[in-house]
Amino acid sequence: MTRVNLSRRQFLRGLIDVVGVAAAADMGLLAWSAPIHHDAGVQRMAMPQLAAPNVPLVNPMTLARFVDPLPIPPLAQPVGERTHAAYPGRRLPYYRMEMRAFRTPLHRDLPPTPQWGYQGMSPGPTLQAQRGEPLLVEWINALPQEHFLPIDHSIHGAEREKPAVRTVAHVHGARVPADSDGYPEDWFTPGHSALYHYPNGQDAATLWYHDHAMGITRLNLYAGLFGAYVMRDPHEQALGLPDGDCDLPLALCDRLVGKDGKLYYPVSDDPEAPWVSECNGNAILCNGKLFPYLEVEPRRYRLRLMNVANTRFFNLTLSNGQPLVQVASDQGLLAAPLPRKQVTLYPAERADVVVDFAGLDGKDIELRQQGDAILQFRVRDRGRRDTAAMPTALNTIERTPPATAVRDRVLTLGEMDDAGGRPTMMMLGGKHWSAPITEDPRQDSVEIWSLVNLTGDVHPVHLHLVRFQVLERRPFDLFAWNATRTLKYTGPAQPPPPEEMGWKDTVRADPGMVTRIITRFEGEPGRYVWHCHLLEHEDNEMMRPFLLRARA
Repeated sequence: MTRVNLSRRQFLRGLIDVVGVAAAADMGLLAWSAPIHHDAGVQRMAMPQLAAPNVPLVNPMTLARFVDPLPIPPLAQPVGERTHAAYPGRRLPYYRMEMRAFRTPLHRDLPPTPQWGYQGMSPGPTLQAQRGEPLLVEWINALPQEHFLPIDHSIHGAEREKPAVRTVAHVHGARVPADSDGYPEDWFTPGHSALYHYPNGQDAATLWYHDHAMGITRLNLYAGLFGAYVMRDPHEQALGLPDGDCDLPLALCDRLVGKDGKLYYPVSDDPEAPWVSECNGNAILCNGKLFPYLEVEPRRYRLRLMNVANTRFFNLTLSNGQPLVQVASDQGLLAAPLPRKQVTLYPAERADVVVDFAGLDGKDIELRQQGDAILQFRVRDRGRRDTAAMPTALNTIERTPPATAVRDRVLTLGEMDDAGGRPTMMMLGGKHWSAPITEDPRQDSVEIWSLVNLTGDVHPVHLHLVRFQVLERRPFDLFAWNATRTLKYTGPAQPPPPEEMGWKDTVRADPGMVTRIITRFEGEPGRYVWHCHLLEHEDNEMMRPFLLRARA
């Protein structure tokens, strides 16, 4: 007789598939977590026990600060031209982006760290596009055959029979055809590649590209597979915002690093199910370096801040108390410049800010995360002057009227826990990735999505293909929802703050709140996805496909 060993996650998944979520909950085998805010003194419910690291880890506080220059990723260059069926008689710029293993120190005083990166660097080269000028990218998997981070084979899409190393590139925030979006199941293995087409028919914005392979996205990004994709257009270029070497992408993430220089990824105490629901590191990297410095001139700079971390959110300030003047969010320009003492970014969110170093010659200013320095600016006069003034208006943003929506979808963000209160997987609408598609908007239709957060976590929710606007957030009665599956609001609607009044592609869904967004589903018909951008959640069922149907 063959003995079958099941992890608690596999057992619960099978049970739910048989009896359903509600029945499993009634049996006491899982529970939805109560909405708990991350306020001081409030403890999150029990998490899986973390296994002790099997290597000694670096304490970043023991390292010298500001001894490494900030790496600036090079601009990707086309290697030729190719034709594409969508553009008969036309040749498009053709780029090759090869995923390779490499080693580089994260800090002067650390051994080289093995990583994976596009073109053998992390962040990868910056892809720069102009509105209305399509391009082709061949994404090439030239990685080793084995992964160097721990795969949880009990997660759907990461079973033992699948190749350990799989990749598929997604340009986050790009409006692209479905076959070029990086669908999580369209992965390919070392020695293979995929040619993707980017129409670039959208407003100027700071987008970014990263791996999106089913079940191991969190590991592939932690390994270093990400980079910036900058969209430009004539309107933005006419505003006189800082450009050239004064326009800088800053990719922010956190890591745990062994004293041997190797990345350490946390695991649970269950060898058969090592997944953990959060991954927080103590080393904050800016463009792949710990505590780098950058020499700047006493003039304005545009910083394209990108949160490329697995789980961590960033609260960013300048050490001299100077405001960060936000000019753009995820999907492009705000209506007007917005001075902010602090910029908060959840995973996958972006904010373009302008910092004016005029009058600060000879001074050192720090970009800080919750009070701790992560990057030093050294202001040094080289004789160049910045004569342009900050425009008072940036963009015309028309709000989408809710009355134009043809549907308001109520979609839950949930968590399944075992009897001990330990999360075993995260879910959207109580459904697995493999369940039949339930979100099927019509091309060019307007819909409202009401995201009902039943958990104690903030979930940054990302919709592929589209941009959207935040309508409101509103508290609701969790007990009434659990009893009757109806929304009973317990307070007034909270309008989005000014930094969320532009176009977004990732929205912060707060615990105990219904977060409502409105979008027009522009783009080509096909299968796309929506998911939580906490990568540990995304990898473990908190991702669902949606089908964009052709217009009637």
